[in-house]
Amino acid sequence: MQIVLVGVNHKTATVNLRERVAFSSQEAREAAGRLCQRGILTEALVLSTCNRSEVYGVRSPSEENGSALEEFLASYHGLPLPCLEASLYRYHDQDVIRHLFRVSAGLDSLLLGEAEILGQVRVAYGNALEGGTSGQILNRLFQGALELGKRVRSETAIGTLPMSVAFAGVKLAEQIFGRLDAHRGLIVGAGATSEKVVRHLRDRGLKHLRIVNRTEDHAWELALRFDGEVMPWEQLCEAIEWADLIVTSVLSKEPVLTSEMAKRAMARRGNRPLLLIDLGVPRNIAPGAAALPNVYLYNIDQLADIVLQNKKAREDEIPKAEDIIEEQIEKFVRWRVGVTICAALAEMEGKPAAERLPCLHSHVESLTFLSLQDRLHLASRLEHISNHPTNGSREFLRCLPELRCSTRAPKGRRQLAEVDPQTA
Repeated sequence: MQIVLVGVNHKTATVNLRERVAFSSQEAREAAGRLCQRGILTEALVLSTCNRSEVYGVRSPSEENGSALEEFLASYHGLPLPCLEASLYRYHDQDVIRHLFRVSAGLDSLLLGEAEILGQVRVAYGNALEGGTSGQILNRLFQGALELGKRVRSETAIGTLPMSVAFAGVKLAEQIFGRLDAHRGLIVGAGATSEKVVRHLRDRGLKHLRIVNRTEDHAWELALRFDGEVMPWEQLCEAIEWADLIVTSVLSKEPVLTSEMAKRAMARRGNRPLLLIDLGVPRNIAPGAAALPNVYLYNIDQLADIVLQNKKAREDEIPKAEDIIEEQIEKFVRWRVGVTICAALAEMEGKPAAERLPCLHSHVESLTFLSLQDRLHLASRLEHISNHPTNGSREFLRCLPELRCSTRAPKGRRQLAEVDPQTA
């Protein structure tokens, strides 16, 4: 059987096209079910996020209509195939495995190393299980993808460093204060940037949150969503005295927090450390505030530099992630070879001697993810057991060290990896 993938993502399709081919959870289950019912695939799974819509499946290599999957994807969303065709990518067998594993590792994401995609892969797999469209091969493949995603995030630093100025500011707060649950946060502004900061702060455990905004109704909207308090704009000075962490993001030609305001606040709060994060352009906080003792001021350019350094640090982790991906690919390939050969041995036991060798060759030829040379080597190594199928399993285990599976083409040919007897 052949593993196939057809899809679009942020690299190949505009947001307008991605919106038109997106699947809800219910639609993902429904589409996978139809693909199996119509015989286009024997196993099917749909992965749909804001940045990608992908259909994974298993089918016979002899499938007559090779474009049936593409045609289904277009017709399901009411699109003519030519509108979609130029943006589609199509992968088979090992290329599907590598692509999915890169997706789960966060290497194929718009934001390198982002963790959300692993949860989305888990949900997509759960949908397929619930719909009964994921079978032996996709089960093993997606379990491997989830295992790999966890490994990459625990064994590399690719997802640990902040990649947005909002999150970088929150991580700075943790470096200065440690745990945030006992500290107080003040947000000056109630726009989209402020919402991102509030969300990160709540996620990191900040319990005491107040919001100040010129338009008080907007402040209340944000406060109600995140269980915060609102203070009137006129009480900004009092709010500064109360806070340990202040994040500003308002449109103002002049600083809304002056050096004098910061000086008075520090005197009244006993010079406890105060972190000021200025995300405004023009700047919302007077630069002179940074000269005050125990005041830490960072503006948007300084945070952007931190993000740029973190991006480089994440990119430096890619080779480690790629090595883990190659290990997982080899593990999956070993399993597929083992399952296929064991199935051949079981089938040969019930056949006359003259039919055993063709049976063995048929199963070996189904391993389309191996090169022709590898399939020929595998067949020749196993031919001698065709006359003794009852002892085949024992003989197969003996020759396992010599059975190898290529996993690194296109990077260069590698010796075939050992088939694992425990997974065979």
